[in-house]
Amino acid sequence: MSEFPFRFGVNEFTTQPWSYEEDIARYAALGVEAIEICEAKLDPQDAVRQMRMAKEAGLAISAVQPRIRTFFGSKMTPQPEAVEARVNAFASSLKTLAPHAEGAAFVMNTGAPVQGNMQRCLDETVHYLRRLSPLAADLGVTLAVEPLNPTSINAETAIWTVDQALDLLDAVGHKACGLCLDYWNIWQQPECEAAIRRAGSRIFVVQASDWRTPLSAMDRLIPGSGIIPLGGLLQATWEAGFRGVCTLEIFSSDVPDSLYKQDLHEVIRLSREGLGRAWHDHQEKIAG
Repeated sequence: MSEFPFRFGVNEFTTQPWSYEEDIARYAALGVEAIEICEAKLDPQDAVRQMRMAKEAGLAISAVQPRIRTFFGSKMTPQPEAVEARVNAFASSLKTLAPHAEGAAFVMNTGAPVQGNMQRCLDETVHYLRRLSPLAADLGVTLAVEPLNPTSINAETAIWTVDQALDLLDAVGHKACGLCLDYWNIWQQPECEAAIRRAGSRIFVVQASDWRTPLSAMDRLIPGSGIIPLGGLLQATWEAGFRGVCTLEIFSSDVPDSLYKQDLHEVIRLSREGLGRAWHDHQEKIAG
């Protein structure tokens, strides 16, 4: 099993300098198989036509990042402040985009706990996910809860490990609510590979990049150029039963060597090669 086992996708945050239309055309030309759409790149007056463009270009829509994807405020999207308004905005994204993204997962996380009250944040997140999961199921999509790196605690999230996310999913108790597994966010948790295997069929989204000690809040690397043990994480994900898209998600702002200032075609090409090499090298390692 040396061939890379997952379809290769790209999240639009990876190509921040490109327009939505450029993303579609250039991903397709590069042989990318799936796109993770960022609603912030869509024109609200033309979103339906734009969503259709992806399919017309031969790109599967594996996931969607809604414009408002946290129920509590976050550093990335602080407005609106009211929780109910944010939940309504998320529901609106579902109703607008889901009919054109059948089978996709809508990615979300908790947001920042108000005054550090994590328990309240978790309780209310469960409450609203119980409300929205049936809506997602009716629309033919799913919800994917993403634990974020500890660097984001109290700025973007109240959960930072796979197991915390699984506890939240257990509390929600709906099959349309699963896990977004971003290796950059979770690779440092203890016994990470075992946690991935425990997640099993609840893994709906997989995202990859690589790690150095961050120089900013938006500092990720091309897979294979950092220190994340990607081969083992990919193997654990395969053993968990995931057979979907492995999506490249890179942020690269406020750093002197920003990937956004480099040739993004090369960033995508090198990232795909890096993931394939990580998988291949791990297969050789376990084969002895």
